[in-house]
Amino acid sequence: MANGSRTSGIRAATRQADATAHWSALMARGRAGDQRAYDALLVDVGAWLGGYFRRRLPHAHVDDAVQETLLALHHRRHDFDCSQPLRPWLAAIARFKWVDRLRAMERERTAPAMDTSCASHEIDVVSCHAVRGLLGQLRPAQAEAIRMVKIDGLSIVEASALSGQSQSLVKINIHRGLKRLAGQLEADAGRAETSLQA
Repeated sequence: MANGSRTSGIRAATRQADATAHWSALMARGRAGDQRAYDALLVDVGAWLGGYFRRRLPHAHVDDAVQETLLALHHRRHDFDCSQPLRPWLAAIARFKWVDRLRAMERERTAPAMDTSCASHEIDVVSCHAVRGLLGQLRPAQAEAIRMVKIDGLSIVEASALSGQSQSLVKINIHRGLKRLAGQLEADAGRAETSLQA
C-alpha cells in the first residue's frame, strides 16, 4: 500500500513537471522580446500560484500574494537560467512571499489601536528613510544582501536564491557592507563632535 501511494505521488509530480516544462521556453522567448509568450507565461504562472496560495493562506490574502509573487518574478526574470526548470525557482519565490504574508498577518493581528500608533509610525518612517540613505552609500550587492537578511529577515539560503549571489557571497557582502556602514557612521560622529567643539 505504501509503495502504491509513493508511486502515485511520483506520477502526480511527473505530470505537474510535464505541465510546466514549457515555462522556461516561454521565459526565454519573453526575455527576447516576445510579449505574447511572456503574457502566456504570466497567465500559466498566475493560475499555478493561485492554487499554491489557496492551500496556504486565507482567501482574502491569496490575490495579493499572487500579485506580489508575479511582481517579484518580473523584477528578477533576468536572474533566471532558462536552461533550468522554472517551477522550482518560482516555488522558492512563492515560499518567501508566503512567509512575508504570514508575517504581515501576524503584525496585523498584534498591531496596537490606530490612535496609539501614530508616533511609532512617524519614527518608523524616519528610521526607514535613514536606513535607505545609509544603504544607498553601499555597492548594490551589499545593500541588497543586508536588506534581505538583516531587514526583511530572510535566511542566507533564501537571500542567495532570490539575489542570484552564492551563499558565501551573501555573507561576504553583509560583512563588508556592515563594516563600511560602521566606518561611515563613526566618521559622521567624529565630524559632528568636531563641529560642536568649534
